[in-house]
Amino acid sequence: MPVYEYTALDINGKTVTGIIDAESSPVARQKLRTSKIFPVSLNEARKIRGKKEGAGLAGLSLFQRIKPSEVAMMTRQLATLVGAGFALVPALDTLIPHTRSQGFQKCLAQIKDSIVEGNTFANSLALYPNVFSPVYINMVSAGETSGTLEIVLERLADIAEKQQALKNRIRSALAYPVLMTFIGALVLFLLLAFIVPSISAIFTDMNQVLPTPTRFLIALSDIFKSYWWALAVAAVGVFAAFQAFKRTEKGRHAVDNAVLRMPMVGALSRKMAVGRFSRTLGSLLENGVSMLSALEIVKNIVGNVILADAIERAAKEVGKGQSLGKALSEFDVFPPLSIQMVQVGEQSGELEGMLYKVADVYEGEVESTVLSLTSLLEPLMILLMGVIVGFIVLSICLPIFEMNQLIR
Repeated sequence: MPVYEYTALDINGKTVTGIIDAESSPVARQKLRTSKIFPVSLNEARKIRGKKEGAGLAGLSLFQRIKPSEVAMMTRQLATLVGAGFALVPALDTLIPHTRSQGFQKCLAQIKDSIVEGNTFANSLALYPNVFSPVYINMVSAGETSGTLEIVLERLADIAEKQQALKNRIRSALAYPVLMTFIGALVLFLLLAFIVPSISAIFTDMNQVLPTPTRFLIALSDIFKSYWWALAVAAVGVFAAFQAFKRTEKGRHAVDNAVLRMPMVGALSRKMAVGRFSRTLGSLLENGVSMLSALEIVKNIVGNVILADAIERAAKEVGKGQSLGKALSEFDVFPPLSIQMVQVGEQSGELEGMLYKVADVYEGEVESTVLSLTSLLEPLMILLMGVIVGFIVLSICLPIFEMNQLIR
Protein backbone atom coordinates (compact mmCIF):
# COMPACT_ATOMS: atom_id res chain seq x y z
CA MET A 1 0.00 0.00 0.00
CA PRO A 2 1.48 3.38 -0.98
CA VAL A 3 2.54 5.85 1.71
CA TYR A 4 1.82 9.55 1.14
CA GLU A 5 3.39 12.63 2.70
CA TYR A 6 0.96 15.48 3.14
CA THR A 7 0.83 19.13 4.07
CA ALA A 8 -2.64 20.16 5.19
CA LEU A 9 -4.73 22.59 7.22
CA ASP A 10 -6.65 21.55 10.31
CA ILE A 11 -10.05 22.98 11.35
CA ASN A 12 -8.25 25.86 13.12
CA GLY A 13 -6.39 26.81 9.95
CA LYS A 14 -3.00 25.62 11.24
CA THR A 15 -0.56 23.89 8.90
CA VAL A 16 0.09 20.24 9.75
CA THR A 17 2.34 17.68 8.10
CA GLY A 18 2.46 13.92 8.31
CA ILE A 19 2.13 10.66 6.44
CA ILE A 20 -0.83 8.44 5.57
CA ASP A 21 -1.14 5.11 3.79
CA ALA A 22 -3.92 4.53 1.27
CA GLU A 23 -4.66 2.63 -1.94
CA SER A 24 -4.44 5.80 -4.03
CA SER A 25 -4.09 9.57 -3.84
CA PRO A 26 -7.88 10.24 -3.92
CA VAL A 27 -8.42 7.71 -1.12
CA ALA A 28 -5.69 9.37 0.93
CA ARG A 29 -7.31 12.79 0.44
CA GLN A 30 -10.67 11.36 1.47
CA LYS A 31 -9.15 9.81 4.61
CA LEU A 32 -7.66 13.17 5.57
CA ARG A 33 -10.93 15.02 4.99
CA THR A 34 -12.75 12.45 7.12
CA SER A 35 -10.28 13.29 9.91
CA LYS A 36 -11.11 17.01 9.42
CA ILE A 37 -7.73 17.67 7.86
CA PHE A 38 -7.76 19.40 4.49
CA PRO A 39 -4.76 18.56 2.27
CA VAL A 40 -2.82 21.28 0.51
CA SER A 41 -0.22 18.96 -1.06
CA LEU A 42 0.05 15.18 -1.23
CA ASN A 43 3.06 13.25 -2.55
CA GLU A 44 3.83 9.56 -2.52
CA ALA A 45 6.87 8.69 -0.40
CA ARG A 46 9.59 6.75 -2.16
CA LYS A 47 9.99 3.12 -1.15
CA ILE A 48 13.12 1.09 -0.66
CA ARG A 49 13.01 -2.40 -2.11
CA GLY A 50 16.46 -3.65 -1.20
CA LYS A 51 19.64 -2.93 0.67
CA LYS A 52 21.63 -2.03 -2.43
CA GLU A 53 19.10 0.57 -3.53
CA GLY A 54 18.58 2.16 -0.18
CA ALA A 55 21.25 1.78 2.44
CA GLY A 56 18.86 3.76 4.59
CA LEU A 57 15.74 5.81 4.26
CA ALA A 58 15.26 7.17 0.75
CA GLY A 59 15.40 10.90 0.41
CA LEU A 60 16.32 11.40 4.07
CA SER A 61 18.33 14.55 4.60
CA LEU A 62 21.27 14.99 6.93
CA PHE A 63 19.08 16.74 9.50
CA GLN A 64 16.41 13.99 9.46
CA ARG A 65 18.59 11.02 10.30
CA ILE A 66 16.94 8.64 12.71
CA LYS A 67 18.57 8.66 16.13
CA PRO A 68 19.27 5.46 18.11
CA SER A 69 17.20 6.89 20.96
CA GLU A 70 14.15 7.01 18.66
CA VAL A 71 14.66 3.36 17.70
CA ALA A 72 15.03 2.40 21.38
CA MET A 73 11.83 4.24 22.33
CA MET A 74 9.89 2.65 19.46
CA THR A 75 11.19 -0.79 20.43
CA ARG A 76 10.07 -0.35 24.04
CA GLN A 77 6.60 0.85 22.98
CA LEU A 78 6.24 -1.94 20.40
CA ALA A 79 7.24 -4.56 22.99
CA THR A 80 4.60 -3.21 25.37
CA LEU A 81 1.86 -3.31 22.70
CA VAL A 82 2.78 -6.79 21.44
CA GLY A 83 3.00 -8.04 25.03
CA ALA A 84 -0.49 -6.62 25.68
CA GLY A 85 -1.92 -8.76 22.90
CA PHE A 86 -1.77 -6.44 19.88
CA ALA A 87 -0.96 -8.03 16.54
CA LEU A 88 2.19 -6.62 14.91
CA VAL A 89 0.49 -4.58 12.15
CA PRO A 90 -2.08 -2.88 14.47
CA ALA A 91 0.74 -2.21 16.95
CA LEU A 92 2.77 -0.44 14.26
CA ASP A 93 -0.38 1.44 13.17
CA THR A 94 -0.73 2.68 16.74
CA LEU A 95 2.90 3.78 16.98
CA ILE A 96 3.25 5.60 13.65
CA PRO A 97 1.17 8.71 14.52
CA HIS A 98 3.03 9.10 17.83
CA THR A 99 6.51 8.99 16.29
CA ARG A 100 8.15 12.43 16.41
CA SER A 101 10.42 12.13 13.38
CA GLN A 102 8.62 12.28 10.04
CA GLY A 103 11.42 10.24 8.47
CA PHE A 104 10.92 7.49 11.06
CA GLN A 105 7.16 7.64 10.45
CA LYS A 106 7.77 6.89 6.75
CA CYS A 107 10.17 4.11 7.68
CA LEU A 108 7.66 2.42 10.01
CA ALA A 109 4.79 2.89 7.56
CA GLN A 110 6.73 1.18 4.77
CA ILE A 111 7.81 -1.60 7.14
CA LYS A 112 4.15 -2.14 8.05
CA ASP A 113 3.19 -2.28 4.36
CA SER A 114 5.96 -4.81 3.73
CA ILE A 115 4.54 -7.02 6.50
CA VAL A 116 1.03 -6.69 5.05
CA GLU A 117 2.43 -7.84 1.69
CA GLY A 118 3.57 -11.08 3.36
CA ASN A 119 7.16 -10.41 4.39
CA THR A 120 8.42 -11.22 7.86
CA PHE A 121 9.11 -8.44 10.34
CA ALA A 122 12.86 -9.15 10.20
CA ASN A 123 12.96 -9.02 6.39
CA SER A 124 10.98 -5.77 6.45
CA LEU A 125 13.45 -4.26 8.94
CA ALA A 126 16.31 -5.36 6.68
CA LEU A 127 15.10 -2.83 4.09
CA TYR A 128 16.57 -0.16 6.38
CA PRO A 129 20.12 -1.30 7.27
CA ASN A 130 21.15 2.22 8.32
CA VAL A 131 18.31 2.36 10.86
CA PHE A 132 18.23 -1.19 12.24
CA SER A 133 21.53 -2.92 12.98
CA PRO A 134 22.28 -6.57 12.03
CA VAL A 135 22.02 -7.43 15.75
CA TYR A 136 18.51 -5.95 15.88
CA ILE A 137 17.37 -7.74 12.71
CA ASN A 138 18.80 -11.14 13.70
CA MET A 139 17.30 -11.01 17.19
CA VAL A 140 13.88 -10.10 15.75
CA SER A 141 14.22 -13.00 13.30
CA ALA A 142 15.02 -15.37 16.17
CA GLY A 143 12.05 -14.01 18.16
CA GLU A 144 9.68 -14.54 15.24
CA THR A 145 10.94 -18.08 14.71
CA SER A 146 10.63 -19.03 18.41
CA GLY A 147 7.34 -17.17 19.01
CA THR A 148 8.87 -14.89 21.65
CA LEU A 149 8.88 -11.60 19.75
CA GLU A 150 7.68 -9.51 22.71
CA ILE A 151 10.49 -10.87 24.92
CA VAL A 152 13.08 -10.19 22.22
CA LEU A 153 11.80 -6.65 21.76
CA GLU A 154 12.01 -6.05 25.52
CA ARG A 155 15.62 -7.22 25.54
CA LEU A 156 16.49 -5.12 22.51
CA ALA A 157 15.00 -2.10 24.26
CA ASP A 158 17.02 -2.90 27.40
CA ILE A 159 20.26 -3.17 25.41
CA ALA A 160 19.63 0.05 23.49
CA GLU A 161 18.66 1.99 26.64
CA LYS A 162 21.70 0.79 28.59
CA GLN A 163 24.08 1.67 25.75
CA GLN A 164 22.42 5.06 25.32
CA ALA A 165 22.59 5.74 29.07
CA LEU A 166 26.31 4.88 29.12
CA LYS A 167 26.96 7.15 26.12
CA ASN A 168 25.04 9.99 27.76
CA ARG A 169 26.99 9.66 31.01
CA ILE A 170 30.31 9.67 29.15
CA ARG A 171 29.26 12.68 27.06
CA SER A 172 28.13 14.63 30.11
CA ALA A 173 31.43 13.84 31.84
CA LEU A 174 33.43 15.02 28.83
CA ALA A 175 31.30 18.10 28.10
CA TYR A 176 33.13 20.44 30.52
CA PRO A 177 36.71 19.48 29.48
CA VAL A 178 35.80 19.78 25.79
CA LEU A 179 34.19 23.18 26.36
CA MET A 180 37.22 24.37 28.34
CA THR A 181 39.56 23.19 25.57
CA PHE A 182 37.58 25.04 22.91
CA ILE A 183 37.35 28.27 24.91
CA GLY A 184 41.03 28.10 25.91
CA ALA A 185 42.14 27.58 22.30
CA LEU A 186 39.96 30.48 21.16
CA VAL A 187 41.32 32.80 23.88
CA LEU A 188 44.93 31.90 23.01
CA PHE A 189 44.29 32.50 19.32
CA LEU A 190 42.80 35.94 20.03
CA LEU A 191 45.71 36.80 22.32
CA LEU A 192 48.37 35.78 19.83
CA ALA A 193 46.67 37.11 16.69
CA PHE A 194 45.32 40.45 17.95
CA ILE A 195 46.29 41.42 21.51
CA VAL A 196 50.00 40.59 21.55
CA PRO A 197 50.81 42.39 18.22
CA SER A 198 49.32 45.66 19.50
CA ILE A 199 51.35 45.42 22.71
CA SER A 200 54.57 44.30 21.02
CA ALA A 201 54.44 47.41 18.80
CA ILE A 202 55.60 49.34 21.87
CA PHE A 203 58.92 47.50 21.79
CA THR A 204 59.73 48.12 18.11
CA ASP A 205 61.45 51.47 18.79
CA MET A 206 63.57 50.10 21.61
CA ASN A 207 67.28 50.13 20.77
CA GLN A 208 68.05 47.04 22.80
CA VAL A 209 67.89 43.31 22.45
CA LEU A 210 64.58 41.93 23.70
CA PRO A 211 64.54 38.97 26.09
CA THR A 212 64.34 35.53 24.47
CA PRO A 213 60.76 34.78 25.71
CA THR A 214 59.57 38.11 24.26
CA ARG A 215 61.21 37.50 20.88
CA PHE A 216 59.71 34.01 20.77
CA LEU A 217 56.25 35.37 21.63
CA ILE A 218 56.47 38.13 18.98
CA ALA A 219 57.58 35.62 16.31
CA LEU A 220 54.75 33.26 17.25
CA SER A 221 52.29 36.15 17.22
CA ASP A 222 53.48 37.25 13.76
CA ILE A 223 52.92 33.75 12.42
CA PHE A 224 49.37 33.61 13.82
CA LYS A 225 48.57 37.12 12.58
CA SER A 226 49.93 36.67 9.06
CA TYR A 227 49.30 32.99 8.39
CA TRP A 228 46.26 32.04 10.51
CA TRP A 229 44.40 31.10 7.33
CA ALA A 230 47.25 28.82 6.22
CA LEU A 231 47.27 27.16 9.64
CA ALA A 232 43.49 26.64 9.40
CA VAL A 233 43.81 25.14 5.90
CA ALA A 234 46.67 22.91 7.06
CA ALA A 235 44.63 21.70 10.04
CA VAL A 236 41.65 20.88 7.82
CA GLY A 237 43.94 19.18 5.29
CA VAL A 238 45.62 17.04 7.97
CA PHE A 239 42.23 16.05 9.38
CA ALA A 240 40.87 15.16 5.91
CA ALA A 241 44.02 13.15 5.10
CA PHE A 242 43.75 11.30 8.40
CA GLN A 243 40.10 10.45 7.74
CA ALA A 244 40.92 9.24 4.23
CA PHE A 245 43.77 7.10 5.59
CA LYS A 246 41.51 5.73 8.31
CA ARG A 247 38.92 4.64 5.74
CA THR A 248 41.46 2.33 4.08
CA GLU A 249 41.88 -1.19 5.42
CA LYS A 250 45.56 -0.64 6.24
CA GLY A 251 44.82 2.72 7.86
CA ARG A 252 42.01 1.36 9.98
CA HIS A 253 44.25 -1.43 11.29
CA ALA A 254 47.05 1.03 12.03
CA VAL A 255 44.78 3.50 13.84
CA ASP A 256 42.92 0.86 15.86
CA ASN A 257 46.18 -0.84 16.81
CA ALA A 258 47.63 2.52 17.91
CA VAL A 259 44.51 3.24 19.99
CA LEU A 260 44.80 -0.09 21.80
CA ARG A 261 48.48 0.59 22.60
CA MET A 262 47.91 4.09 23.98
CA PRO A 263 48.27 4.40 27.78
CA MET A 264 44.88 4.56 29.55
CA VAL A 265 43.00 5.26 26.31
CA GLY A 266 43.82 1.77 25.00
CA ALA A 267 42.56 0.08 28.17
CA LEU A 268 39.41 2.19 28.12
CA SER A 269 38.73 1.40 24.45
CA ARG A 270 39.30 -2.30 25.07
CA LYS A 271 36.88 -2.36 28.01
CA MET A 272 34.18 -0.56 26.03
CA ALA A 273 34.52 -3.05 23.18
CA VAL A 274 34.46 -6.07 25.51
CA GLY A 275 31.37 -4.75 27.29
CA ARG A 276 29.56 -4.22 23.98
CA PHE A 277 30.69 -7.64 22.70
CA SER A 278 29.59 -9.49 25.85
CA ARG A 279 26.15 -7.89 26.20
CA THR A 280 25.28 -8.33 22.53
CA LEU A 281 26.57 -11.92 22.35
CA GLY A 282 24.66 -12.84 25.51
CA SER A 283 21.43 -11.40 24.10
CA LEU A 284 21.83 -13.20 20.77
CA LEU A 285 22.56 -16.56 22.40
CA GLU A 286 19.71 -16.15 24.88
CA ASN A 287 17.27 -15.57 22.02
CA GLY A 288 18.16 -18.66 20.06
CA VAL A 289 20.84 -17.43 17.65
CA SER A 290 23.57 -20.04 17.13
CA MET A 291 27.05 -19.38 18.47
CA LEU A 292 28.71 -19.09 15.05
CA SER A 293 26.01 -16.78 13.68
CA ALA A 294 26.16 -14.66 16.85
CA LEU A 295 29.95 -14.30 16.62
CA GLU A 296 29.63 -13.31 12.95
CA ILE A 297 27.22 -10.55 13.99
CA VAL A 298 29.05 -9.20 17.05
CA LYS A 299 32.40 -8.87 15.28
CA ASN A 300 30.89 -5.94 13.39
CA ILE A 301 29.80 -3.99 16.47
CA VAL A 302 32.93 -3.95 18.66
CA GLY A 303 34.21 -0.82 16.90
CA ASN A 304 37.82 -1.99 16.51
CA VAL A 305 39.14 -4.08 13.61
CA ILE A 306 41.87 -5.69 15.74
CA LEU A 307 39.25 -7.09 18.12
CA ALA A 308 36.95 -7.92 15.21
CA ASP A 309 39.72 -9.97 13.55
CA ALA A 310 40.33 -11.80 16.84
CA ILE A 311 36.60 -12.61 17.13
CA GLU A 312 36.52 -13.85 13.52
CA ARG A 313 39.50 -16.14 14.10
CA ALA A 314 38.00 -17.33 17.39
CA ALA A 315 34.76 -18.15 15.55
CA LYS A 316 36.71 -20.42 13.19
CA GLU A 317 38.18 -22.27 16.19
CA VAL A 318 34.71 -22.59 17.75
CA GLY A 319 33.49 -24.02 14.44
CA LYS A 320 36.18 -26.72 14.79
CA GLY A 321 34.78 -27.72 18.19
CA GLN A 322 36.82 -25.57 20.57
CA SER A 323 35.16 -23.72 23.44
CA LEU A 324 34.63 -19.95 23.18
CA GLY A 325 36.79 -19.15 26.22
CA LYS A 326 39.68 -21.27 24.95
CA ALA A 327 39.41 -19.76 21.45
CA LEU A 328 39.45 -16.18 22.78
CA SER A 329 42.40 -16.90 25.09
CA GLU A 330 44.61 -17.66 22.07
CA PHE A 331 44.51 -14.00 21.04
CA ASP A 332 46.10 -11.41 23.28
CA VAL A 333 43.38 -8.79 22.89
CA PHE A 334 40.69 -9.70 25.44
CA PRO A 335 41.31 -9.01 29.16
CA PRO A 336 42.17 -12.19 31.12
CA LEU A 337 39.28 -11.62 33.56
CA SER A 338 36.70 -11.62 30.75
CA ILE A 339 38.11 -14.88 29.34
CA GLN A 340 38.06 -16.53 32.79
CA MET A 341 34.44 -15.49 33.33
CA VAL A 342 33.45 -16.86 29.90
CA GLN A 343 35.17 -20.17 30.68
CA VAL A 344 33.36 -20.39 34.04
CA GLY A 345 30.06 -19.66 32.28
CA GLU A 346 30.69 -22.43 29.74
CA GLN A 347 31.60 -24.95 32.42
CA SER A 348 28.52 -24.12 34.51
CA GLY A 349 26.14 -23.99 31.55
CA GLU A 350 25.28 -20.35 32.27
CA LEU A 351 27.22 -18.67 29.48
CA GLU A 352 24.53 -16.09 28.65
CA GLY A 353 24.22 -14.94 32.26
CA MET A 354 28.00 -14.79 32.65
CA LEU A 355 28.31 -12.70 29.48
CA TYR A 356 25.84 -10.21 30.97
CA LYS A 357 27.98 -10.06 34.11
CA VAL A 358 31.11 -9.45 32.03
CA ALA A 359 29.30 -6.58 30.32
CA ASP A 360 28.19 -5.12 33.67
CA VAL A 361 31.74 -5.31 35.05
CA TYR A 362 33.43 -3.60 32.11
CA GLU A 363 30.71 -1.01 31.50
CA GLY A 364 30.98 -0.06 35.17
CA GLU A 365 34.78 0.18 34.88
CA VAL A 366 34.46 2.36 31.77
CA GLU A 367 32.13 4.77 33.52
CA SER A 368 34.30 5.04 36.64
CA THR A 369 37.47 5.45 34.54
CA VAL A 370 35.92 8.24 32.46
CA LEU A 371 34.75 10.04 35.58
CA SER A 372 38.22 9.72 37.13
CA LEU A 373 39.94 10.96 33.98
CA THR A 374 37.64 13.95 33.63
CA SER A 375 38.13 14.88 37.29
CA LEU A 376 41.90 14.92 36.61
CA LEU A 377 41.58 16.70 33.28
CA GLU A 378 39.84 19.76 34.69
CA PRO A 379 42.66 20.89 37.06
CA LEU A 380 45.33 19.88 34.50
CA MET A 381 43.68 22.03 31.82
CA ILE A 382 43.38 24.97 34.23
CA LEU A 383 47.05 24.53 35.15
CA LEU A 384 48.10 24.36 31.48
CA MET A 385 46.10 27.48 30.63
CA GLY A 386 47.66 29.25 33.62
CA VAL A 387 51.18 28.33 32.48
CA ILE A 388 50.54 29.56 28.92
CA VAL A 389 48.91 32.81 30.01
CA GLY A 390 51.66 33.30 32.59
CA PHE A 391 54.31 32.87 29.88
CA ILE A 392 52.56 35.51 27.72
CA VAL A 393 52.33 37.96 30.62
CA LEU A 394 55.96 37.35 31.61
CA SER A 395 57.15 37.81 28.00
CA ILE A 396 55.37 41.17 27.83
CA CYS A 397 56.49 42.32 31.27
CA LEU A 398 60.21 41.47 30.95
CA PRO A 399 61.02 44.31 28.47
CA ILE A 400 59.02 46.73 30.62
CA PHE A 401 61.08 45.78 33.68
CA GLU A 402 64.29 46.32 31.66
CA MET A 403 63.06 49.75 30.52
CA ASN A 404 62.42 50.75 34.12
CA GLN A 405 65.93 49.73 35.07
CA LEU A 406 67.40 51.80 32.20
CA ILE A 407 65.38 54.88 33.27
CA ARG A 408 66.70 54.56 36.80
